This record gives sequence, C-alpha cells and structure tokens, in this order.
Amino acid sequence: MIELPKKFKEEMKELLGEGYPVYLATYDQPVRQGLRFNSRKLTKEKWEAMDPFGSQPVPWTKNGYFVEKEKGEEKGAGPSGHPYYYAGLYYIQEPSAMTPASRLPVEPGDRVLDLCAAPGGKATELGCRLSGKGFLVANDISNSRAKALLKNLEMTGLANYYVTSEDPEKLCEKFPEYFHKILIDAPCSGEGMFHKEPQMARYWEEKPPAYYAQIQKRLILQGADMLRPGGMLLYSTCTFSKKENEEVIAYLLKERPDMETVEPEPYEGFSKGFPLEGEAEEMNGQLQKCIRLFPHKISGEGHFAALIRKKGEAAEERPAKEKSISLPLPVQDFLKMTSMDFSRGFFKMEGERVYFLPEGGAMPRLRYLRTGLYLGEAKKNRFEPSQALAMALSPETFDSCINLSSEDIRTVKYLKGETIETGDIPTARETGWQLVCVEGFALGWGKLNNGILKNKYYAGWRLR
Repeated sequence: MIELPKKFKEEMKELLGEGYPVYLATYDQPVRQGLRFNSRKLTKEKWEAMDPFGSQPVPWTKNGYFVEKEKGEEKGAGPSGHPYYYAGLYYIQEPSAMTPASRLPVEPGDRVLDLCAAPGGKATELGCRLSGKGFLVANDISNSRAKALLKNLEMTGLANYYVTSEDPEKLCEKFPEYFHKILIDAPCSGEGMFHKEPQMARYWEEKPPAYYAQIQKRLILQGADMLRPGGMLLYSTCTFSKKENEEVIAYLLKERPDMETVEPEPYEGFSKGFPLEGEAEEMNGQLQKCIRLFPHKISGEGHFAALIRKKGEAAEERPAKEKSISLPLPVQDFLKMTSMDFSRGFFKMEGERVYFLPEGGAMPRLRYLRTGLYLGEAKKNRFEPSQALAMALSPETFDSCINLSSEDIRTVKYLKGETIETGDIPTARETGWQLVCVEGFALGWGKLNNGILKNKYYAGWRLR
C-alpha cells in the first residue's frame, strides 16, 4: 500500500461513504495497462486478428483494450517496443483515460480543439474520428510537451491538424465562438494517478485541489467562449475532488448561462456526478449528468467527465478558400508516386519545407509547431520526403513498398537505422524511394539500390 496523504483519505471517505473500504482495497491490485488501436489504420476485426498481446476489450470504449504487461513481454516485445507501435497502430493509454475522447461526439468536418493536449492520448483519438475532414487544433502551453504531442500525432498518420503552444488566453482572443467541439482534459491534482504513479501523492499536499480549481475555472470559461453555439465541450480530470469537478462545472453554468450539461453515452460501471450542498435542485440535476469512473467500480484508475453543450445554433458559413502554390518540379514528381487525396486542402512552403494544410479557412498568427502535414524538403534538384508523410501513407497509396514481417530481424534493424538487404522482397521499382512497411503498415522511408536499402528512418524515432 502506498502512503496516501491523511487529508486525501479523509476527503475520499466523506465522498464515498460505505464504498471507501472497497476503493482503498484497489491499491493492493495491479495497475491495469491499456492500449487504444488506431481507427484510421485498423478495424476492430483487423486488430483482433493481428493482436500479439492477447488483449481484452475495454467495455466502455470501441477501440480500447486491456493489456497484461507481462503477457505481452512473454510473447516478445511489450507494447512499447513492438514494431506495431512504431507503425502507429495503437496508443498506449490507461483504460479510464480513454473515456473523455470517446464521449465527445466528434463528426467528420468539425473544427476541433484539444486545449491541454500533450502528450496526445486524447488528441490522436479526436484526430482519427475526423476521418480526414475538418481539422484538429492540438495545443499545449508547454513547448517541450507540445513536441511530444506532435510526435504522437505524426505517428498516428494524421494530416489535418495544427499543433500550437500558446496560453489558452491567447487562443481565446483568436478563436471566439469558432470550434464545433472542444476537449479540456484539465491539469489537476491527479488523485486518480496515485496508484499508477505513487509520487503524485506527495505533490498533492504541495498543490491540493484548491490550487488547481482556480486554473480549471479559468480554462473552462475560455473553452466555453471558443465554442460555437450548438457546439459541445468535454471537460475532464483524472482526479476525484468535487472542487476540481462538480464545483468547476457549477461555476461554468453560473458564469455562462448559455451552457448546459448533456448525458454522455452511458456504461453500467459509471457513476453519476455528485450534488453540491447549497445548490438548487436544478443545478444539482445538471451536475448529476456528469460521469465519474471509480477504480472500485471499473477496471481503471479513475476519471471525471462532463459533456456540455452551448445553447443555440450558429449561422452557416462559407470558409475562405486558400490557394495552393505551384510546387517545385521534384516535389510534383514525387507526389505522382502517391495516390493520397490532396483535394481537401492546399500546399504551402516555408523556405525548403513543404506542407499540406487542411481546408477550413485562414488561421491566425500563433506559435505553431506544425501546420498540417509536413511533406518534406524541396532541395535544389530533389525532394526529401518526411517521416510524417510516410506515416500518412500505406501500400495502397504509394507505388513501391518493402513489406516486412514483424518477426523479421530486418524490421528491428530498420527501426535501429541500419542498412538492410531486401533482394528477396519484390518491389514495384528496383531503385529509388521505397515505403518500408511492417505487415502492410508504414514505418518510414528507405532508398533502394541493387537490393540494398539505404535507411531513411527518422533518427529521432529510432529504436534504442
């Protein structure tokens, strides 16, 4: 049993009543591991047919699975070291943390904001659900964390996104009533993380729920002001305190009367939000539409989520069309080798770097880490394709591929950046650029000559 702060235990006992001993007993149980397969690259049936870990479905999500760490490692590399991970086929995520993105009803064509997005567990899922239409703005105020966010979005193979590193106040100024859907997985005291990361319990006494509640109240008002009428906002935390959950939602509903809670898709193990003392019956009815995940009721560490709608309907709009630039001939020649759909967006260059940006209107000046899909660099007489472009392609969308088995030693060698021999693998072209794949899913680039593949896998992602 980890050492929990005395005040935290007192608050949990008051919160849970008779359920407190059962909750406390969960700290003696092993932490549940999870992964969420990439629905842009896989169907549920395909994943279950190729799953090397013997994973079991997370019942409250459509693409989440429990993974027993030891069993995964017995069969070879665990989830974080398997070639499928490098192909972006799944994201490793704690099972209850899969809930927020699964309960925000994103539709293809939406403009979506993930306000506190790093490291990307929820942003990658939201981006996948757009199905290539509309776009995602994934923001994190920390530049270093935003870089990790960018990598995870690239690994997922998405094209229609922007990564920003801005103070939410700045975004609020630039995007008044702009987004159709917003997710705020707010910074919190992390009470649901104590089991998985015991050191979080020590930080709780330094920065208790009251400290984070002020930040959360500011964030949720900013999110509400960026939401279009008729749009929906999902607020979530991985903590249990009413101060950071129901009290934040009550604050929003009082400050923004045009907002109302909506019951998200249910699951039998979810609990309702708690009423607050001194609040009117109507307010407490709104709060009970929130959902809570407790570790003694579901196989996860715990979460809170509130789905909120802005009343009214926004007027229809016609987004301004951006004009594509004329690309240098080496870029045009390379893109002829792909059958990727470039109809929903436009091309842009910054120096030698070439981007494909999603359609949907001009974006304001902000601190961007990425605008759309980074295609590569246009050198004087050649084009060097990017790792991000490789991850967005497949054997069906690139004209020459080297397809390896996940058990082929050359797959590991490739991921380590080594040159490999590929003379026994048929390819459409005997020389030049090849999309290197594992069992039909892209890993990166290589350049083929006389049966020898020069490794072009991005150095920063290599297997150590």
